[in-house]
Amino acid sequence: MAPNKKQRSWSIIDTVSRFKSKIGRYFSWKFAKSLLVDPRQFPVVAVALFIAEIIVNILVIQNVKYTEIDWIAYMQEVEGVVNGTLDYSKLKGDTGPLVYPGGFVYFFGALYYITDHGTNVRLAQYIFAGFYLMLLGLVFVIYNKTKKVPPYAVLIACCTSYRIHSIFVLRMFNDGISVLLLYIALNLFLENRWNLGSIAFSLAVSVKMNILLYAPALLVSYYYSLGVKGTVVQLLICGSIQLIVGLPFLITNPIAYVKGSFDIGRIFLYQWTVNWRFLPETIFISRYFHAALLVLHLLLIVIFLSSWKTYLRSFSTLKTIENDVKPQLKKKKEHLSMSTSSQLFILPLFTCNFIGVACSRSLHYQFYVWYFHSLPYLLWSTPYSDTWKLIIMGVIELCWNTFPSSVLSSGALHISHIAIIYGLYKAKYKKM
Repeated sequence: MAPNKKQRSWSIIDTVSRFKSKIGRYFSWKFAKSLLVDPRQFPVVAVALFIAEIIVNILVIQNVKYTEIDWIAYMQEVEGVVNGTLDYSKLKGDTGPLVYPGGFVYFFGALYYITDHGTNVRLAQYIFAGFYLMLLGLVFVIYNKTKKVPPYAVLIACCTSYRIHSIFVLRMFNDGISVLLLYIALNLFLENRWNLGSIAFSLAVSVKMNILLYAPALLVSYYYSLGVKGTVVQLLICGSIQLIVGLPFLITNPIAYVKGSFDIGRIFLYQWTVNWRFLPETIFISRYFHAALLVLHLLLIVIFLSSWKTYLRSFSTLKTIENDVKPQLKKKKEHLSMSTSSQLFILPLFTCNFIGVACSRSLHYQFYVWYFHSLPYLLWSTPYSDTWKLIIMGVIELCWNTFPSSVLSSGALHISHIAIIYGLYKAKYKKM
């Protein structure tokens, strides 16, 4: 029986009413608040922030003067290789000898050709803006998977960091590329794509070896997720990549290559230190001081190792369960949130890297990108109040933006690092 006019009228009114109710929900204070504080709403904020970052990067490139620090030196170093010099002892630029592994040569060699031998700096800036946006997207994927951090924390971090934008689009340091490859690896590991993840991780190391700061926790992850045999396979993959990348240089002068690109004993310049300005230069360059920092680094790894084992063992178990139930859920078109498993993997990796950064012999301004994107996650893994978390994050940002560094800024940076490590230690046996 066809509906009469009155029934049709009521049906239209009901549809309009439901539509208005649904639209009204998105314009309510409750929904606006959830966008800022509910990690489940992070994708909405991430899309808006990503679009804003595209605009910001364009504005920075067009309106802020480019600062020459290492770009010309990078181009000079790879130009030597382009011209046929494969002996690392003979490769140098204005800032000194080439001190990065072979991956650096290939990545910046490609940029050398793309940017007309490095002369088209504006094009290089836009390429690095692309790298920055790729990194941001990968970071957002991890934060969305873990659902640990409220969106407003990531929003504040991204919107207030002048230094990170500068590292990418105004100075074009190789640190950005190594960290980009690292986050590719982390995302692959979370998807159980271990072989590809190890390739990406090793490529990151081949651009700059600071990525090795993640290695202790990653090794534990290999063991609990893949067993002894699987761990050996992954180590062989990582080693093979290093061998392939460095082969032309190893054949020519193996000692010069290893000594030049993996020199862990290199002395940093005191004038650029961000974290040890309150020490006299004699102590800063002392081998005993460096040895003490190494001992502290290893001691902190040992202290946190038991919790990393627990987390990564649990990660492996949950991933096995996830793989078992995923086909059934796919048939029923249902979704199972596995944010806990992602948290179990990411926290040990981020913590391991943070400990290494905190115990570094020296931190230069571009090194901020080594741990910047993990700071909100680490802080929201501590038991501190949200206010204190934001204060610590703000102090760290101020320290990295103080140029030249001062006794106060260096001291405040160490206090902030200690506060985070202590907070993570307090929380390590608590429920995540």
